Amino acid sequence: MALFNRKSTTTAPTAVAEAPAVDPALAALTGTYTLDPAHSSIGFTVRHAMVTNVRGSFGEHEGTLVLDGADPANSSASIDVKIASIDTGIADRDGHLVSGDFFDAEKFPLMTFRSTKAEQRGGDTYRVTGDLTIKDVTRPLSIDLEFNGSATDVYGNERVGFEGSTDILRSDWGLTWNAALETGGVMVSDKVKLTFDISAIKAAAPGA
Repeated sequence: MALFNRKSTTTAPTAVAEAPAVDPALAALTGTYTLDPAHSSIGFTVRHAMVTNVRGSFGEHEGTLVLDGADPANSSASIDVKIASIDTGIADRDGHLVSGDFFDAEKFPLMTFRSTKAEQRGGDTYRVTGDLTIKDVTRPLSIDLEFNGSATDVYGNERVGFEGSTDILRSDWGLTWNAALETGGVMVSDKVKLTFDISAIKAAAPGA
């Protein structure tokens, strides 16, 4: 099921292509959705000391998805992540990450993403492109996502689900702290994998 824009085929130059019929199941998804933080996860993986991975997540985040079933290319996403909610399982490490050496959470409390484009990559795989802001740096970012489907939960909430990931270089956003190892290499890799597992609830229609 396509949630974003479908690729079109080209007909003969003199022919006028008819607009494809709207998929009723797709059209039914049209609306505004609120991220459910209790059933969503925004996390990261980074190489530590050249030999192992450290995984963490941000426990506090909120966001909105706007899905347009009639014209899926108009769909959008907006996400705010509270930096101070970072959790790697070790309090001292989390304290270092929110300090001025890394995120400087007191001065820059939020990491934000604002989409600018959505496109189908094939099947239920999509690419959402937008602006990621960390600290005072905003740079473009593309996230590959898989649509996991839609369902009505036991409380009557209409839900959609997505999961995906993307790789970034943290230095592109000014996160440059590091320490050299005696055996060569550095303590923290520049490459970071961001992961997204999103469940969002559809808002009630006005007047409903």
